[in-house]
Amino acid sequence: MANDTVAVIGAGAWGTALAQAAAIAGRTVTLVGRDPVVISEINDWHGNSVHLPGVTLLPTVTASATLPNADIVILAVPAQASRDALLDHHARLRGKPVVLTAKGLEHDSLKRQSEVLAEIVPDATPYVLSGPSFATDVAAGRPTAVTLAGDDAEQTSEIAAALAGPTFRPYASDDRLGVELAGALKNVYAVGCGAVDGAGLGASARSALLARAFAELTRLVVRMGGSASTLTGLAGLGDLTLSCTSTQSRNYRYGVSLGRGQRPGGELAEGVLTAPVAKALADQVRIDAPLIDAVNLLLEGNTSITEIVAGLMSRPLKREED
Repeated sequence: MANDTVAVIGAGAWGTALAQAAAIAGRTVTLVGRDPVVISEINDWHGNSVHLPGVTLLPTVTASATLPNADIVILAVPAQASRDALLDHHARLRGKPVVLTAKGLEHDSLKRQSEVLAEIVPDATPYVLSGPSFATDVAAGRPTAVTLAGDDAEQTSEIAAALAGPTFRPYASDDRLGVELAGALKNVYAVGCGAVDGAGLGASARSALLARAFAELTRLVVRMGGSASTLTGLAGLGDLTLSCTSTQSRNYRYGVSLGRGQRPGGELAEGVLTAPVAKALADQVRIDAPLIDAVNLLLEGNTSITEIVAGLMSRPLKREED
């Protein structure tokens, strides 16, 4: 497969950044969006000031309201919008490699993004892109390394090579399930770490929470069929650390507001909708997940982060490796 043309569904910040990265890699890219103002600005002025201001897009990036017949399709809409986007474009996705980039689980069905794709377009080939990455960094050409996971090693490497550029480096992986779960679940822990910082509980508390989050995440992903080695890489520890410590993370910022006793307004973070799904999955596979439980308690709004942390600290002592 030549992999010369790429279509990105979703003309928000992340979709625009991935379109720019693919263009830098030498691909001809079409951004598929709904807003005619955004589409016109991309085509006429090579920019997306609504979602990614200050970035000049390469001439090989154009925009359209319809999905073209591209070699590679990237889905870059929020997790809860994936089903509608796939339904809108399912006829053009048949038999295509579809790179899924949303880090979240579908709220009502508990399904991963690849499971939603398989339900709507069963003959599409799923790939999962995840790892420590912010749209502003990718679009600005700052060095970024991510994981691209698929079921066929050779084909996954070909897709990774097609998207790789001088500043955007996808590492191929065959653990699609583990990469997908890690990307979704880390957002829940980011809300918790943000709350700890927002409440002023100290860097030691946040570091402890981050370490225990990694242990809990590993237990859950491995029980569900993912590989433990995935959790030590970019899609696991790399993404978890970034999301749990950076103010660029919406999930972390949301948690900071909760820790300060505020109810955040504006755009909802993925971790908020993923938290109850993560709890349901942990219960399904009978994994003790006290940190996921704690974030759900916090989101319910009846308990402060200080009280929740006090409860975690009073749990029975055990060996760290247990």
